[in-house]
Amino acid sequence: MPASYKHYAIHVPATTANVGPGFDVAGIALSLSLDLKVCIPSTSSTTLTEQDYAAPVITYSGLDSANVPLSPYKNLLTRVALYVLRCHEIPSFPPGVLIHATNGIPFGRGLGSSGAAVIAGVLLGDLVGNLSLPRARLLDFALMVERHPDNVTAALVGGFVGSYLSSLSPSDLAASSIPLAEVLPEYPTDAGPEWGADPPRPPKGIGHYVQFGWATEIRAVAVMPRFELATAKARGVLPEMYSRKDLVFNLQRLAVLTTALARSPPDPELIYEAMKDRVHQPYRMALIPGLPEILASLTPQSHPGLLGICLSGAGPTILALATGNFDGIAAEIKKIFGEHGVDVDWELLSIDERGAWTEELSE
Repeated sequence: MPASYKHYAIHVPATTANVGPGFDVAGIALSLSLDLKVCIPSTSSTTLTEQDYAAPVITYSGLDSANVPLSPYKNLLTRVALYVLRCHEIPSFPPGVLIHATNGIPFGRGLGSSGAAVIAGVLLGDLVGNLSLPRARLLDFALMVERHPDNVTAALVGGFVGSYLSSLSPSDLAASSIPLAEVLPEYPTDAGPEWGADPPRPPKGIGHYVQFGWATEIRAVAVMPRFELATAKARGVLPEMYSRKDLVFNLQRLAVLTTALARSPPDPELIYEAMKDRVHQPYRMALIPGLPEILASLTPQSHPGLLGICLSGAGPTILALATGNFDGIAAEIKKIFGEHGVDVDWELLSIDERGAWTEELSE
């Protein structure tokens, strides 16, 4: 039996994606987080037989913790970690692993809760397997599970990030549905130790990214309605085809926005116009009561300090970038939601420049 444990912390920030015109491209890491404490028994031998492996014990606290499955074969964190381990010929967790997750990211609100869980799972697999994977390879594993790069890339690397996916071969595309890792409304009845035992390995270099600059004056006001909006539902209202005019509209603004948010002092008029969108927000208006009024009525002129406003991810959270007047901006958004019978919470967030990390604790 192991005489002691080694203790580790894993930190993954929340993210906002689809920033303004950056649908499926731009993401920002924010100062909410999913944090794990991982206890791994010390062993007298570096060699474990198949009989030595066992399921970890998982506990949760924080937001929405009552809704998280604790089976390691149904929990997203451990399913992703198992995927990473089994791609390296490690069948499961070593015995006695304890995992406690503290969640500060609300589920289903457009703040990257599932993306954070995927990144946390990749880091957990890397830690437990003693793999020491480089960041680019960690991203490969994350993108085999979560095919939209804006959330997971920002969560992994931090800051304001633009990203894209490489084109994959048909055989590699088949690996985008990982049996141990995909997010499902219901889990298969055979979700046990043998399920997904030999998953497809990810090719190298799936995703590519660049970190943009960020003016230190800019903070994020996140106004979070108290209802969930499934990403699948929000994607379901989007059209298959877009006009050239609408695509050019977004491309022009995204090209400006990636530089404008790095300039100090920020230019409110430039950023406000550059954060407008015609690709996803107009089609999601009916899913989020009050969204049309919010996007139309809050401006830098009506609310000094405001720089720009948009949906966070697929919504329903509203993200307002600002340099001041945070309470006033949040109060106005809250008022409009209230007129539609929607209760909200709000947070003033900073940008997480560090991204995800793992460290050994001294305790």
